[in-house]
Amino acid sequence: MSKNPIYKVIFFNQGQVFELYVRSVYQSDLMGFLEVEEFVFDERSKMIVDPGEEKLKNEFASVKRSYIPLHSVVRIDEVDKEGACKVTDYKGGNVTPLSFPTMAPPGPKKTD
Repeated sequence: MSKNPIYKVIFFNQGQVFELYVRSVYQSDLMGFLEVEEFVFDERSKMIVDPGEEKLKNEFASVKRSYIPLHSVVRIDEVDKEGACKVTDYKGGNVTPLSFPTMAPPGPKKTD
């Protein structure tokens, strides 16, 4: 692998599957989150513009770091080179995001 690895991060977000390429991935100090930094976008083809990738590029243009909930992550791969970032609608299939029960805030204690 190269000296500066590139990671492909695939995760669920609001009914869509995001596929992004980043240079840094690590566990966040925020419990239950993954931090991704240094977004990498495919610059190979300047003549053909992919509207999906352009949308992602614009969405993450001013983002320095993104926090992704761990239960949303599908897969993280270390790759040799970046590919096209994309967003696709989730149509169901054999991969389902984990669901975690929400915890209700503690209420007043009952006294008998």
